[in-house]
Amino acid sequence: MQDEKIVELYLARDQQAIKETQEKYHRFLLKLSYNILSDVEDSEESVNDTYLAAWNSIPPHIPSVLSSYLAKLTRRIAIDIFRKRNRGKRFATQYALSLTELDDCIADTNTPESQVDVKLLARAINAFLRTLDDDARNLFVGRYFFLDSLKKTAEYCGMTESRAKTLLFRTRHSLKSYLEKEGFDI
Repeated sequence: MQDEKIVELYLARDQQAIKETQEKYHRFLLKLSYNILSDVEDSEESVNDTYLAAWNSIPPHIPSVLSSYLAKLTRRIAIDIFRKRNRGKRFATQYALSLTELDDCIADTNTPESQVDVKLLARAINAFLRTLDDDARNLFVGRYFFLDSLKKTAEYCGMTESRAKTLLFRTRHSLKSYLEKEGFDI
């Protein structure tokens, strides 16, 4: 079923919307969640919570790209579960590894002052991503949004792991410079 039809089902408050969403996006959302949580049961729980969150948020929100909207919900829910489960601990999940790689580019957002700047930071990162060529952008998004491993990201971007690692390193440094020029404290 087309995404537009699924969104129409949500808008009509038809429960078939959840079934259609599950049929079309379950594997994608489960993979995304698993990359953060590294636990099948917690991943299933976060994906189920995603369906509920979509049901509760459409309407008033009308997503223009349903897959991106669902991915955003899944990431937020899975990260919340990860934080609750691992308070004070750091595990070698793709989520934790990705955060470690980005530490030099993005300042801590746990302070009240930083919370205000999160939306501005997101806009700045999106603007930066638009300046990148397709290879660098796809690699960056695969690694830091979808939280795929370096090996897997390099594979679907059609490059060696070594080249991907180098390109990500350069992209992170370019991002850091870009954000500093935009006035963000790094």
